[in-house]
Amino acid sequence: MATVAQRLAGLNLVLPEPIKAPPGVVLPFQFVRVVGTRAFISGHGPTNPDGSIAAPLGKLGRDLTVEQGYAAARLTALAILGSLERALGDLDRIAAWSRVFGMVNSAPGFNRQPSVINGFSDLVIELFGAQVGAHSRSAVGMAELPYDIPVEIEAEVELHA
Repeated sequence: MATVAQRLAGLNLVLPEPIKAPPGVVLPFQFVRVVGTRAFISGHGPTNPDGSIAAPLGKLGRDLTVEQGYAAARLTALAILGSLERALGDLDRIAAWSRVFGMVNSAPGFNRQPSVINGFSDLVIELFGAQVGAHSRSAVGMAELPYDIPVEIEAEVELHA
């Protein structure tokens, strides 16, 4: 059976470096906090391979299309996987994706948040398979997100003991 790293390579996907916060911004928290056999993942946004915040920025339904939001959620999944790999050493330590909370920077009247966050869910299920990748999920609209990112996602995973 292929490992998650092999599946990523097979899809020509690269995990990004840690996020490069904008100048003057301090991030005084852990991006992944492991407690026992659970890992809690702080909110992540879409990043480029070098860790910089990925464009386009703005609100879904005003500045970005659903397809652009889907792509941003997919990049956010890669950012989260990068943080998990740095914290765990190996993504195959993940026994199950438990919970995902997806936030979408939404213009008034935009109501397709689930379609946007599907970019995250689809990639996680593709990489981890239906059993390990299955997760409970919320996809909600927000009036604003940090630095005008279109998507922010936090999650929780269960680890092999």
